[in-house]
Parts: sequence; structure tokens; C-alpha cells
Amino acid sequence: MAEKYIIRVTAGSNYDLDQHVVVPVNSHEPLKVSGELADADLNVRVQNYRGLPRNSPNTSPYFSLEPHAANKDQYSIAIRFTPKNPAASSSSKTTSTDPSRSPSRSGPSQDSPSSESSSPKPSEEDASEEAPSGISGADLQFGNDFDHPIRDRLPPGFSYAMNIVKWWIDPGLDGDTYADQPYLYGPALSSFNAVHVGRGEDSPEKGGLFFEEGGDEDGLKERQDLGAPGTAKDRMKWALKPANKNKWVFQYGKTYCLDFFNPYLDFNEFSLRLPGFTLPIMKYWDGQSLRSKPKRSHTLRYVLRNRATNQPYLVIVFTLYLKEDVNEDGSLKPAALEATRDDRRMAKESGKVPADSGDVDVSKDEEYKEAKKHFEKLGVTEGAKDQDTGGDDDVD
Repeated sequence: MAEKYIIRVTAGSNYDLDQHVVVPVNSHEPLKVSGELADADLNVRVQNYRGLPRNSPNTSPYFSLEPHAANKDQYSIAIRFTPKNPAASSSSKTTSTDPSRSPSRSGPSQDSPSSESSSPKPSEEDASEEAPSGISGADLQFGNDFDHPIRDRLPPGFSYAMNIVKWWIDPGLDGDTYADQPYLYGPALSSFNAVHVGRGEDSPEKGGLFFEEGGDEDGLKERQDLGAPGTAKDRMKWALKPANKNKWVFQYGKTYCLDFFNPYLDFNEFSLRLPGFTLPIMKYWDGQSLRSKPKRSHTLRYVLRNRATNQPYLVIVFTLYLKEDVNEDGSLKPAALEATRDDRRMAKESGKVPADSGDVDVSKDEEYKEAKKHFEKLGVTEGAKDQDTGGDDDVD
């Protein structure tokens, strides 16, 4: 089934697909995404990539460097993240529910300012020294969510696979895959494989954003003052304790570098390869199995979000399109564009996109053309990396 589809990656500061731009996968130039709540630079890298835009490199120098070469990592989502003080900008109008904070699976509306600050509250004895203004380490989350139920479409062995993921990969992962709006989120502090306090490195020779655990001089001191371990493995374990998460603050105006990578999810074969267990996910991607009316596109969404306010900072969407719905130049045909509109309508119905937001004409597929120009500027031409302009060689 995988050979019938081709993948495209988009990103934006919220859930609205009309406001997303195409991510030039494996480009060494980071994509800049700015919103009311944060500025972010983003590199998405996928090993053996055969997706859109057509002239995308099929790999990145990133994968030849350690620890990624030894790990045989298959993809990376690298984010340079600078949160903004929401008090200095107009409040977000996006409404949503937060199933991770309420037994009723319904969180506070984003329309109304929350009475809770995302920063840890200082004790009375520390009132004279105001806590840094920012996002609590307990509140910054990263993970996946969906706009519709998938409980009746989960593959056999899913529970076993989830136990492996939580035991072997991310013990901090939490969620409800049986909810009306399923989600799997983990604290950023324990979910990201690398956390660097500072601006990190941006090197074309290394594939763009390249972060090692630690920080710049000030960042290392900040980590030391908090008692955060210096190695990634120890930091991830340290961050599982609530007391440690609560005392870490992602300060407004300060830059943090986050990298999420692993060898488990293969975006070319569309399979989840866990220790001792392989789960083909193509049949169940986006809950598509058993649909009475099969979708023509399927999405997997990664979200960097605030648990306390329900607001997203960065949304990255991996979308599978039928090859027959994609033009030879890589732009989307009407059937694919309509499928994208359907995804946006579901996001509206779920409350993740404001109901009063207007519909944008995406028929011209301008964001794809911009991504294509990006590679042309870098000197990557059509036919590069063993790709041609036809649609049959994009996914094996």
C-alpha cells in the first residue's frame, strides 16, 4: 500500500493548515515559523526521503554524524525555540479542549485568559525574588494529537507496541488513544533527545540545526543551578520527576534548542520498528482502516504546546497523498486540495481552529512553489538524488 502514496511536510504556529507552509525536508536552511506566542526555526530531516517537493535531497549530512549514524536514526525534528511573553501580544483566539488536564477531557477555553500562569508560582518566602517569567517545564509538551476518534481503527498489537514505547523510548509519554480527540503528549524536558539552552549550532555541513546536549555559557550555568544532569539520558530521567520539571522554566525571550530523533519510525516503509516488534502502520495511518469512505490523504501531526493554556507553539504535519492526486511538478491536484480542506474542517469541528476563521483559497498551492524555489536557490535541481519528475519513484 505504501507505494501508492507520497508524503509532504508542512508547519505553522497553529493548527490551521491554511496558514502552514511546506517544509523543505533535508534542506540545511531552517524554516522560520513565527506566531504570537513563539518564534521557531525548524529543520525536518528524513533518511531516504522520497517525498515532496520532488527535488528534495533524499538524505542529510546530519545522519552521517554521531550519535545518529550509530543509532541509525530515520528522522529528526530540530527546533530552535524562543517563547514570547503572551502579555506583550494580543491573546490567542484559538479555542481548544485539553484532554490531558481534565478527567472530563475538556480543558479551559483559549478564548478566555487563564487565571493560572504557566510559570511556577514563587513561595511567600521567595516573593521578594520573582520567579523567571516563562513556561514551566511541567507545561511544555511535545507529541501527537488527532481531531477524530481512532479507537475502532487501532491495529492489532497496538497496546503491546505502546508498552514498548513507554518502557523503552519515552517513559514520560501520556495520553488517551481511545478519546474522541486522541492524543499522546510527553513533557518536552523528557521527550526531546537533545536539549540545549542557547542558540545552538546552525551548520550547512551538518545539515542545518545541530544541537548537542548542554548549552552556551549562560545555559550551562542555568542547568547547573537547577541540578539538571549534563547528559541527555540522565536529563530525560531527571525530568520525569515532577519537582524537577516544575523548577525548570523556559523563559520568555530566551532561546532553547530541541531535537527529536529516533530509528523507530520509517517514513518510507510507513512502519514502526520497535525492539523485537515491527508494526506496519500504513493501513492504520490517521485511523484510515475500516473507513466506509476512504480518505484521499492521511496526516500525522506533531505539536509543541502548552499544557496549562492548551495553546500550540509549533505544529508540524506529515501528510500522505495518493500519488495519482499529485501533479508531475509536485503541486496538488483538486482531489488532494479537497482532502486538505476536509482535514481543516475536522480541525474546526474539534475546536483547534477558530470556527469563525475564513476559508483560504489554496488551489494555487503557493506554499509548494515557495518550497520548490528554496531548493532551486540551493542549487538542487529536478532529477537530483535519483528522483525524476514522475510520480512513480517517490515512495517505494
